[in-house]
Amino acid sequence: MSSERKDHKNRPGAASNRLWGGRFAATPSEIMQAINASIFFDSRFYAQDIRASIAHVKMLGDRNIVTKGETRKIVGGLNKIRQEIEKGDFSFDPALEDIHMHVEARLTELIGPSAGKLHTARSRNDQAVTDFRLWVRDAIDKIDPALRDFQEALLDQVATHAETILPGFTHLQIAQPVTLGHHLMAYVEMAGRDRSRLRDCRKRLNESPLGAAALAGTPYPIDRGQTAQILGFDRPMRNSMDAVSDRDFALDYLSALAIAATHLSRLAEELILWASAPFGFITLSDRLSTGSSIMPQKRNPDAAELTRAKTGRINGALIALLTVMKGLPLAYSKDMQEDKEPVFDATDSIELCLAAMTAMIADLNVNKEAMLDAARAGYSTATDLADWLVIELGLPFREAHHVTGRIVKRAEERNCRLDELPLSEMQAVDGSIHKGVYSVLSVENSVKSRRSLGGTAPVKVRAAARTARKEFL
Repeated sequence: MSSERKDHKNRPGAASNRLWGGRFAATPSEIMQAINASIFFDSRFYAQDIRASIAHVKMLGDRNIVTKGETRKIVGGLNKIRQEIEKGDFSFDPALEDIHMHVEARLTELIGPSAGKLHTARSRNDQAVTDFRLWVRDAIDKIDPALRDFQEALLDQVATHAETILPGFTHLQIAQPVTLGHHLMAYVEMAGRDRSRLRDCRKRLNESPLGAAALAGTPYPIDRGQTAQILGFDRPMRNSMDAVSDRDFALDYLSALAIAATHLSRLAEELILWASAPFGFITLSDRLSTGSSIMPQKRNPDAAELTRAKTGRINGALIALLTVMKGLPLAYSKDMQEDKEPVFDATDSIELCLAAMTAMIADLNVNKEAMLDAARAGYSTATDLADWLVIELGLPFREAHHVTGRIVKRAEERNCRLDELPLSEMQAVDGSIHKGVYSVLSVENSVKSRRSLGGTAPVKVRAAARTARKEFL
């Protein structure tokens, strides 16, 4: 880093904001600087800010608003600033408020007064939201592959456990037997919808605000279509006031993250329950568990618990930004500076949660015997019995339901499973029942029989997994 750059904070004028301070007779107080500065978080925009500035100045040069020589100098200076930031050779000063002012101030140091022409025909209002849209777009492009990896880890387990039986629950009570593969396929589908929501969000946000200036457009003969194309946007935004004041794209993005986090949290909750001693369905990897400081026997599912908790942070980010935006008149207000930290925090959280959950699923150690024993308990094939009474004996379903309930009561009294109940006990409830009933009372046959579209039969689970691999991977 040059000595000129290191001395930046000590030079005259550095404490006052020379980019907008002409109107003011006094420098901002320390309190004003503290509440006004955003550089400690919006420095994350540096790559997007420099990219948008290069697109803007190239357009200015092509439109002869600045000279070709000035364009080359500005582009060269911006590339140097990016290199300095990436190498860690760049000092950030809260007196300069935000990343935009830091870049322009450093550019002035590098190339002189020509740097002032970079801001021709734009405002920090359109500049900041352009950077923000670019950043969210880049974030989506990182999260989608992470969701894909999560789906792949799930599908690998589906292939292994298409026939592994476990109890399906409603109300957290044993309901009907299903397969673990079928259960995990539900989360594959959820993640697919999460990816779809993010794609929709990306499509909607992919319009350029650049050139809307402060709120009313600009008298310069700019080409907003050119900057939109350079930056990979589909088109410029059509209304300058909407362009600088809209944060729907960030709300859309946070909403998609909140739903995705909710799905991860539901799975995390199941892993926590399944890993507990009363269930004993799974064992989590040592790499993704922690111990107790006092109880040496403990294996705590902290990664799953923290995923469950971080969902609250992501939901909070959405509520925070909704609250910021709810009372703002058009066009820009400084309140919108509070739009970035929730998005940054939610992005960091979802990326970490996805990595943790993908690793947990990949390392899952399944206790098939415990799952099967649990599925056989709780009379989970009672519905199969009722269906058999309808199909084989022609009973109306409501009557079959009543008959089945009485048979379950007899099994409870004898403390046995339905497939262990003597035929005589069932015939005491309905004399038409014959030994063919035992063909539907095992959990294995119950699972195999559920061959309807979306059902838990292993053949259907494997088919669903093949379809999902083609669609998602």
